[in-house]
Amino acid sequence: MEFKTFVFYCLSAVMVFAALRVITARNPVHAVLFLVLAFFTMSGVWLLLEAEFLAITLVLVYVGAVMVLFLFVVMMLDINIERLREHFWSYLPMGALVGLLMVAEMVLVVGGRYLSAPGAPAAQAAGYSNTREIGLLLYTDYVYPFELAAVILLVAIIAAIALTQRRRKDSKRIDPARQVAVKARERVRIVPMRAEKD
Repeated sequence: MEFKTFVFYCLSAVMVFAALRVITARNPVHAVLFLVLAFFTMSGVWLLLEAEFLAITLVLVYVGAVMVLFLFVVMMLDINIERLREHFWSYLPMGALVGLLMVAEMVLVVGGRYLSAPGAPAAQAAGYSNTREIGLLLYTDYVYPFELAAVILLVAIIAAIALTQRRRKDSKRIDPARQVAVKARERVRIVPMRAEKD
């Protein structure tokens, strides 16, 4: 078995395991850690395919977005942070395991370039850029699905804003049109009152 094939099978096994643990883990902290591991492992597979741009984009965009998602999950689930900090050391073995798996994947992917791996892909020309090839393919053959995805994302953004800005009965709102239409004599009203002795 070639070294590259062995690395691919290792990364695939880790990715399938991490994806299963994302949906089976009861603790949201563990689920997010396994999701980060799945994204990181997928970026290793992209590196094996010599798609460095996609691998870096996957790590920067998705892993960063997962951290933002984790922040929103913590805020929306009303998790007691103080109670989580008390059990910080109980999460250390899981975090250390995920970290060790990431380091092992990096060693396998990067180490494969320096080992004499049989069946290495053919070298590309000096001016070859996989980012340019992705752009050409995306904006020529897949331009309609790309535009459709952009419209769907736009509709999702508008829907999210509409859901957050909907009127609720318990919210107190001030109508700016009524504020501007107020006359000077309506702003202050003096009410005469009789003085009373205690």
